[in-house]
Amino acid sequence: MLLHKIISTIKKYNMFQKGDRVLVGVSGGPDSVTLLHVLHSLKKEYSLNILVAHLDHKFRGEESKADRIFCQELAKKYGLEIVFEEIDVPKIAEEKGISPEEAARFERYNFFKAAAKERGIKKITVGHTRDDQAETVLMRLIRGAGMKGLGGISPVKEMQGFLIIRPLIEISRKEVEEFISGSGLKFRKDSSNEKTIFTRNKVRLELIPFLEKEFNANIKEVLANMAENLQIENEFLAKYAKRKFNSVSKIKHSEIYIDLKKFKKQPEAVRKRILRTALEELKGDLRRLTYQHWKEIEELIDNRPVNSIVDLPAGISITKDRTNLILKLIM
Repeated sequence: MLLHKIISTIKKYNMFQKGDRVLVGVSGGPDSVTLLHVLHSLKKEYSLNILVAHLDHKFRGEESKADRIFCQELAKKYGLEIVFEEIDVPKIAEEKGISPEEAARFERYNFFKAAAKERGIKKITVGHTRDDQAETVLMRLIRGAGMKGLGGISPVKEMQGFLIIRPLIEISRKEVEEFISGSGLKFRKDSSNEKTIFTRNKVRLELIPFLEKEFNANIKEVLANMAENLQIENEFLAKYAKRKFNSVSKIKHSEIYIDLKKFKKQPEAVRKRILRTALEELKGDLRRLTYQHWKEIEELIDNRPVNSIVDLPAGISITKDRTNLILKLIM
């Protein structure tokens, strides 16, 4: 039973404690409708205080407005407060020169965090499923991600003081659809999900069916299992690297100083993770950093002269002096 599987996931990753205040991201699609329905059914057991949040990305005109009205009515049905906002994501994507998918994700989480912060909420739940996990792993594999990237979507992830929680991460999209049908729940259909101009849609509609037919009928489960195993290994290595980062670096005036002599004594794999930790300390994530950027940093450390500089996306500057590697954000 779907509810039992979700409760098992919640307990496995210690997602909720009694009395938690939780923001639930609801688009109106089957995944988020199922998520809200399940969390509402667990409201008494966990004494949850639930806030519904809906963002209109302005991708689909009147269809998007209808999504918002649906979510408002859904929140009313459950007796829950809802907060919503409209953001012109296509315009932002064009202005920033990034993909609509990246812009949508960035604006969506910023909206969630702002709404949660205003109400003193620390936990944000979203409706990613096992299928989303498989798609994410494939997308990152195509981009050439390392272990952390191939670990896919984390069931619980810290993000700038908030916990992003995914109770459906071990549930398949098929299970969600069967639950929706069996429960008589209504939901909104997003027409943009059928457009293969978006990378995730192309992976879902074309690549995964091809892999299932030609290579492995259980490819989604295989990818999700691989991601879970890599997450476990990456978590251990990340904690180890954090300790090493603390032993070789100092933070002064929002700048990070890494002692080059101590740094170079570390194994290569640990060195890279120390740098990852430093960059995450500065900007919160590693998005838009490519393999070529990592090679430039390595070249700076090993071969370039003193006072050389490498500039990275998001305004990060790395300078090499006689004894330190200095990382800072250029505002």
